[in-house]
Amino acid sequence: MSFLVERRSELFGLIVQHLILVLLSTAIAVAIGVPLGILLTRKKHLARPVLAAAGVLQTIPSLALFGFLIPLPLVGGIGARTAIVALVLYALLPIVRNTYTGILQVDPAVAEAATGLGMTDDERLRLVELPLALPVVLAGVRIAAVVSVGTATIAAAVGAGGLGTYVFRGIATVDTRLILAGAVPAAALALAVDALLARVERSRRPARAAGALAAVVVASLVLLAFSARARSGQTQVVVGSKNFTEQVVLGEILAAVLEDRGFRVDRRLNLGGTTLCHEAVRSGRIDVYVEYTGTALTEILGRPARSDREGVLGDVRAGYAPLGLTVGAPLGFNNTFALVMRPDTSRRLGIRRLSDLAPHAATLRVGLFGEFVERADGLPGLMAAYGFRLAVPPTEMDLGLLYPALLADRVDVVVGSATDGLIAAHGLVVLEDDRHYFPPYDAVPIANTASLAAHPGIESALAALGGRLDEATMRRLNLAVDGARRSPAAVAREFLRSSGLSAR
Repeated sequence: MSFLVERRSELFGLIVQHLILVLLSTAIAVAIGVPLGILLTRKKHLARPVLAAAGVLQTIPSLALFGFLIPLPLVGGIGARTAIVALVLYALLPIVRNTYTGILQVDPAVAEAATGLGMTDDERLRLVELPLALPVVLAGVRIAAVVSVGTATIAAAVGAGGLGTYVFRGIATVDTRLILAGAVPAAALALAVDALLARVERSRRPARAAGALAAVVVASLVLLAFSARARSGQTQVVVGSKNFTEQVVLGEILAAVLEDRGFRVDRRLNLGGTTLCHEAVRSGRIDVYVEYTGTALTEILGRPARSDREGVLGDVRAGYAPLGLTVGAPLGFNNTFALVMRPDTSRRLGIRRLSDLAPHAATLRVGLFGEFVERADGLPGLMAAYGFRLAVPPTEMDLGLLYPALLADRVDVVVGSATDGLIAAHGLVVLEDDRHYFPPYDAVPIANTASLAAHPGIESALAALGGRLDEATMRRLNLAVDGARRSPAAVAREFLRSSGLSAR
């Protein structure tokens, strides 16, 4: 409870974002789904393919659907727009199907009587069929709205905000409080929406109750739209990050430095993997985020790995310039990949270096994040460089779950980062990269060049961070979040004050 009280302002903002996503997506789905359901009752030959297509959309995993939508023009990118499109697609099936079924279930004798009274098809629909089918239609809307409340938590993965922000942040930092702070209000919101729509559905005059509820929803959305438009007129810089502790801390550091320079900052943290952040900054959806030079060289530019730190930085700067991106000064630490084991397992198997893995590859249980399987500097290249093959397929999981799985003896070795705070906190063993497979991964700010021109002062703010973070400092900041359960924003502010970069 004290945690919720401490975060009450942020939590309220996330609840409002969540409600906007649900209300707007459900309203759009009703505006599309009800007329479509009516059309299917008039053109029954279209019913099967349309309902089948809506059913197929329901089977697509939500994260996969977001992945499909992100590259698309107009409806794609990151932020609320992509989330709303996905939520609308998920909400269509129950609304269309219930509208279609509800109208078809109207007693044919009643419909014939209406026709016998001289009603046109439109009059019969408006005065007879829809009023009788309304409880079934409202049941479909109720299902769609409740499903949208749950699905909207995934929207945080594409920077759309909402209560999923706490869930993803909690997973990334292994903080149960944050996970519950997002999950419990989302569940309560789903129950509240279900109870409200159930009352409308069971009311004596459902049409009047539904109309009143629709008026309230429209008025709320209009008010929120005007509020958002007023805020959008202010100078704003969008800061992004990937979805693990260090990236969130670095995103908060960038945001705090920019706020000290007078910028209004929109935080789009926990966005996902490298490709998503790269596409977001390249398209201008975010203005700046922190990347690692080795990742940029191999994953984005598709060039072979090399060990020369200055050479890699030069290659990245030269390769990013034609993409409309500016690479800032290195922050001061090299966050190379690290294969990490528990000390008891390392001693028992005699593994201290990566080359020691080969004799044990048939029995080792490896945990890693999905991106590492596909990266040019990831698992395939690592196995080729050290001459081993895994007999047991690696277990893919979220970054925030790797160390809990290792500590619980679910896996023997995980792929982490050299600056992970939990390594020192639990006395874990980092295996030596004795063949120097991994390239340097110097942390550097990546900014959209057009954004730098549009917002003078960003470049100098980023330059002030150059060389201020070494490996020990970054590991300490990560541990403050992962070990001491402190807020990334508070940790970032404390670092800036102690470094003399901020007086706040």
